[in-house]
Amino acid sequence: MRFPKLSRSLRQLSTHVLAIALGVVLAVSTLQVLPSQAEPAPTITALDTSELIAQRQSPATAAIGSTSFVTAAVNRVGSAVVRIDTERTIARRADPFLEDPFFRRFFGEGFSQQMPSEQLRGLGSGFIIDKSGLVLTNAHVVDKADKVTVRLKDGRTFEGKVQGIDEVTDLAVVKINAGNDLPVAPLGSSTNVQVGDWAIAVGNPLGFDNTVTLGIISTLKRSSAQVGISDKRLDFIQTDAAINPGNSGGPLLNGQGEVIGINTAIRPDAMGIGFAIPIDKAKAIAAQLQRDGKVAHPYLGVQMLTLTPDLAKQNNTDPNSPIQIPEINGVFVMRVVPNSPAASAGIRRGDVILQVDGKAITSAEQLQNVVEDSRLGQVLQVKVQRGNQTQQLSVRTAELQNAS
Repeated sequence: MRFPKLSRSLRQLSTHVLAIALGVVLAVSTLQVLPSQAEPAPTITALDTSELIAQRQSPATAAIGSTSFVTAAVNRVGSAVVRIDTERTIARRADPFLEDPFFRRFFGEGFSQQMPSEQLRGLGSGFIIDKSGLVLTNAHVVDKADKVTVRLKDGRTFEGKVQGIDEVTDLAVVKINAGNDLPVAPLGSSTNVQVGDWAIAVGNPLGFDNTVTLGIISTLKRSSAQVGISDKRLDFIQTDAAINPGNSGGPLLNGQGEVIGINTAIRPDAMGIGFAIPIDKAKAIAAQLQRDGKVAHPYLGVQMLTLTPDLAKQNNTDPNSPIQIPEINGVFVMRVVPNSPAASAGIRRGDVILQVDGKAITSAEQLQNVVEDSRLGQVLQVKVQRGNQTQQLSVRTAELQNAS
């Protein structure tokens, strides 16, 4: 009876000894692992690092990480973006009742002259292009304003003096006296802009100061005629970065924080379609406005339409059409402005302009650009087709006096 009890005791003892032995082994193995974790990591070359990042970085992570360029771009130009508040006083339209002789005799002659005037306030954006205090903005932001107030991002406000306005390109230069150490927006080049590039709009839409929106360049060289602004001579940059009233005159930036355009127009019947004046065009106009206060634009004096064979054929097959049009490519003259260079040269309504100085003309936008790039008083050799005959006419450009 004693032996079974002894064997049971031995078995229990052996179990405890085995458990203690396993614990010792595990403790030793743990001590062997911990020091290896504290050792320096193996050296990774630059190539290995790029490969490792490429393997670990998911598309979602890359997209999130890439947004940091917007912050860098805005920080680079943000302090140079300004808010422009304008005031304009207009007289209220006179009521015909006030001109009645009986009314004037009863209330006095001076009553109608005491009617209060009306204050119109406007809001726009701009950006500083020179440390001396030159601000570039849109003409429609400051046009006809009696008072212009420029507010910097740091809260300082200054009275602005309009140095020059060009309605044709919708550009204006405003001067503020704030010392010679103002932040300046870095100007890029719109020539290098491509469709699909990042576009960052900065401004004060609807009075919400220092607002930033992000999008891409949707298309280039969108003519003002296509946009629906027939009295301008511009090829816009189109973007889907959100632009709203109050953004006018503010900068459109590229991914490096350089100004590539000036936010100018939107389509009220569309969403995600905004337009900016290319900065290369704005640079040339701003220099002239600083120097002369205005820009002289040559013109011919025709209202025109791009003509194609298909468009002409549609017209010619219409039994109610008052005129037959040559089925060719060119620019159809719809109207000739009286006393204009075109009228003096003998251009008539119904003519089709085929060439200017030997260069084929196939669209109204192309003709407009050719005239815009010419000099005031320059004689242009214009080839037109009139019915079945072609004629060569000499047109001397003159200065466009009124954009409207």
